[in-house]
Amino acid sequence: MMARLQRMQEELARAQTDLAEQTIEASAGGGAVKVVMSGTQEACSVTISPSLLESGDAAMLQDLVLLAVNQAIRDSQLLAARRLGPLAGDIDPPRSSL
Repeated sequence: MMARLQRMQEELARAQTDLAEQTIEASAGGGAVKVVMSGTQEACSVTISPSLLESGDAAMLQDLVLLAVNQAIRDSQLLAARRLGPLAGDIDPPRSSL
């Protein structure tokens, strides 16, 4: 049992390291705003098209950044769920004593 637990901990650590190195990109406004995020939900970069800045429409820029960031978070969470989900299947739920 202890060997199995240790193996699972090692697999989880490897998966977390892999996720930290993987990135996804989300965009909004036809690519005018791009957000790159790691599999551990850390923003790596935000790119804003210079033409969008020229418009001077701060409210639109804010909305597009918000959309891109939220999409990047969702995509990153999905990436993490796909990577970590199989590991969770190895865990036996506690048995009820009732």
